[in-house]
Formats: sequence, structure tokens, C-alpha cells
Amino acid sequence: MAPDFDYSNRSERPRGPVLSALSTAFPGIRSVQEQVLPYAVWWESHNRVAAEGGGPLWVALGDSMTQGIGASAPDRGWVGQLSERLAARGWDHRVVNLGVNGARVEDVLDRQLPALEALAADGPSPALVTVVIGSNDVVVRRHRHGLVERFAAMLDRLPEGALVSNLPNPHREARLVDTMLRERADAGRRGRLASDKFHPNDRGYGEMATVVERAVDRAGLVA
Repeated sequence: MAPDFDYSNRSERPRGPVLSALSTAFPGIRSVQEQVLPYAVWWESHNRVAAEGGGPLWVALGDSMTQGIGASAPDRGWVGQLSERLAARGWDHRVVNLGVNGARVEDVLDRQLPALEALAADGPSPALVTVVIGSNDVVVRRHRHGLVERFAAMLDRLPEGALVSNLPNPHREARLVDTMLRERADAGRRGRLASDKFHPNDRGYGEMATVVERAVDRAGLVA
């Protein structure tokens, strides 16, 4: 139990000029971007209640896909859909979602892992930890520099048994990260797209939930 859990799911970076221009020009992109603040607020409220509860804890780390941006509601992303499935299977649990829109691996290192460590320090170790991160690192050239080293540092700090998604991207850095992940764990990710043609929609997140659910089952992490 972690009373007074205080974590912001809001990005500390302003939205870039390119995305701002695209949001103005394309209604599909604008409609998805309009979800960013309300989805963050929703998870912040949800997390405070979950952190103060008892029972098995799932902590989800990541970026906008972990927040569920592009889905019809915050709990219709892959985290919410998988949580619903696991509850239906009899796993009575709570979810703390640390995802932040636009997050990169450095944000997991600087903000999300300390929050995870604080949760673990205040109670039993999380029963499940998932990580979906790296897409925002590989899409911009300057962010790819040092990605492999940052990813390795993140893996070294994650608790044993954490499930980490791979990076389905042709860039050299993404391939190196995938090679590293294959050496450490078996994970995968794929999806259908929302109106901005980047984020998954409900159906796409459902497929992501299935991928993670299979990994959870293979690893025997949920009774």
C-alpha cells in the first residue's frame, strides 16, 4: 500500500511545432491529440486509488500507447483491456499506469522507474511489470543516439520478470535493441491504427493486449 502516491502522467515537454501544425491541418491527428490531457488526468486519479489499495499490483511503464491514446476511452487501451481480461480470469488485481504521452526511454529512467521503486518500497513487490517504450526514441534521429545504452540501463533496473516490448522498426538502433531483448526475454507488439495513423484504436489495442497476455501466460506471472 502506498499512501499519498503522487505521480503525474503529463509530459513535461511542450508539444512540438510539427505536431502542432499537423494537428491544425488534419482533424484525425487533432482528435487524438485532444485526448492527451484528459487521459493523463484520468490515469492520475485512477493511480491514486490503486496505489492506496491492497492485493496484487500491476505497474505499466511506457508512452502514449500505455496511456491508451487513440482508444475510445483511457481504459480501452491495451492496459485497460488486458486488465479486464485478467480480472475475468480470476486475477483480482490493481493497476498503476505510469505511461506518459511522448515518453522516451530517458523518461522511464528519470521518472517512471523511481515511481515504480517507490511503490515497491512502500509495499509488496509488484506482481507484474510491463514496459512499452522506445517508439519516440527511434522516430527522431537525434533521439536514437545512445538509445541502446539507455535501453540496457533500463533493463538493468527493472525487476526480475518484467515484460518488455520489442521495437518493430527498421532503424539500426531498434534492431540492436531487439537483439538485446531476444537475449533477455521474449516479447512482441503489433496493432491497428487510430485516426492519426500512428496510435492503435480499440481493436489494435485489443491485439496488443493479446500479445502481452500470451507473454504473461508463458512466463507464468499471473496465477
